[in-house]
Amino acid sequence: MKGLFVPLARGERVIASSGRRGWLPWLAHFTGEHGLYFQEHRELTKRQRARRSSHGAPESGAWGLGLLTSLPIEHIRAEPLGRLSKEKVNRAVIVARLSLDGRPFYLLGVHGAHLSHGSFRQYRQLNALASALEPALPTILAGDFNCWRPLLRLLLPGWRTLVRARTWPARFPHSQIDHILGRGPWKRRGGSATDGGSDHLALVADVEWDNAAA
Repeated sequence: MKGLFVPLARGERVIASSGRRGWLPWLAHFTGEHGLYFQEHRELTKRQRARRSSHGAPESGAWGLGLLTSLPIEHIRAEPLGRLSKEKVNRAVIVARLSLDGRPFYLLGVHGAHLSHGSFRQYRQLNALASALEPALPTILAGDFNCWRPLLRLLLPGWRTLVRARTWPARFPHSQIDHILGRGPWKRRGGSATDGGSDHLALVADVEWDNAAA
């Protein structure tokens, strides 16, 4: 596959003290022992480094947003969404114009901030950006929105949900905060959520052109 990766922050990924390579330790939200530390905001403490030395060194790398596809790419770019005051990272949306069976369409990939951090501001930007695309072309907007569907419909009007499945938390999912949305003649054939090795389940949608609606 080909596509684009946009680095938005530098960080360190750590292994849980149990030695398992899970995304987070079981009690991470209570103990503060998260799986990812952004170096420009918080380094690992000496105690954390000492504790993790027996399980392997932290892995340094770039945290960001990616879009990969096996379809022909006509063009692809990243549009910045800025950084909210409560955020530790920048945000962006990847905009790709792809071709399916010789017909062009847009695919947008995004990872939104949490609502408590002010993501509604970024979704206003996203809505304006999507509205500026060629209106005749079908569009798919997908990613981790950190937002429930009823509220997302208010923040991003005019989009249809292409798959419904619980995605968070991955171990015992009770909510859908990841979404694949469509605008234009898309026909849903099926969809599901599956383990992708993250703290969210990976969302999968099976869609096709709806020639009757085109």
